[in-house]
Amino acid sequence: MKSDKQIIKSMLDTAGITINGDKPYDIQVHNEAAYGRILRQGVLGLGESYMDGWWDCPNLDQFFDKVFTADLEKQIQGNWDILLKVASKYILNAGRKSKAFNVGQKHYDIGNDLYNIMLDKRLVYTSGYWQNATTLDDAQPAKLDLVCRKIGLKKGDKILDIGCGWGSFIGYAAEKYGVSAVGVTVSKEQQKLANETYKNLPIEVKLTDYRAINDQFDHIVSLGMFEHVNHKNYRTYMKVVHKSLNDDGLFLLHTIGGNNTNHSVDPWTGKYIFPGGMIPSIAQIGKSIEGLFVMEDWHNFGPDYDKTLMAWHHNFEKGWDKLKDNYDEQFHRMWRYYLLSCAGAFRARKLQLWQIVLSKNGVTGGYKSIR
Repeated sequence: MKSDKQIIKSMLDTAGITINGDKPYDIQVHNEAAYGRILRQGVLGLGESYMDGWWDCPNLDQFFDKVFTADLEKQIQGNWDILLKVASKYILNAGRKSKAFNVGQKHYDIGNDLYNIMLDKRLVYTSGYWQNATTLDDAQPAKLDLVCRKIGLKKGDKILDIGCGWGSFIGYAAEKYGVSAVGVTVSKEQQKLANETYKNLPIEVKLTDYRAINDQFDHIVSLGMFEHVNHKNYRTYMKVVHKSLNDDGLFLLHTIGGNNTNHSVDPWTGKYIFPGGMIPSIAQIGKSIEGLFVMEDWHNFGPDYDKTLMAWHHNFEKGWDKLKDNYDEQFHRMWRYYLLSCAGAFRARKLQLWQIVLSKNGVTGGYKSIR
């Protein structure tokens, strides 16, 4: 049987990656135990061994682009040597019910200082829209305005933002379109900062789970929250939106999407970044809206997330000196790994970014797609 190192080397060879090579996407292995750890623990072992400094890579985003493009996971499934080595791969139970507020406490409440440095000036924590933008501070309001135009916002409308973050969208919509708005979040830090930032606008951010929503709205949006819902709750989520939306209103769902239906949580991301996080597929979303909504528009601009993540990473590394007193070096490596592995996945087109416009009864005369 091949050694752990030989197996990893043969896999990386097919992706054009050399161990201890001189290319920016080659990995530099500092601890030989990394090979066995990766084989036996899969993606969790890969991420944790990087966090522990067992291996490095000059350009992680390029490394992951090559890994995803080469479909190394399929190689593992068809390689007997590898399967024999993988004695105890970590797999999280997708059906495990996570408390709604776990992701708020684990991810969004870790410190507004981090997000103030990493994000744009409006603190938008979803992909920007780069069609006519060259900077993050241009791409994010372009995305917010795109959403406003897609749902046809007009002065006096009352809107709901499910998973509103620090209030970036509802703040923008209230400023530019003269609407009133309610946002819901499971992060107390987001709620506190949003209500303070937009205290002079007709908006309110509530600390509550989406299932507690009990009001009617002209339009509803959800930008980057659906990834936290879990596939077992997709139908419940859509029923809440349907109940809360006026009959002639529009619902815009902005979510990361996957090419294949998956019922499991990524082990590393689930443990360190988004507890219970799950990427929906077209089939899962389609099933969840059947009998409730008419699909008016489906827009995919996944490559824009690659640009956004690289901009976030640039800001994060540039601002690390201001953060390092509050976060240790393992967090530094973890956060870098998170941002750049995701960028690589979007670049390889393994992850998508969808904006889906839904109506309850169909737009009379048809919906005009806006880009």
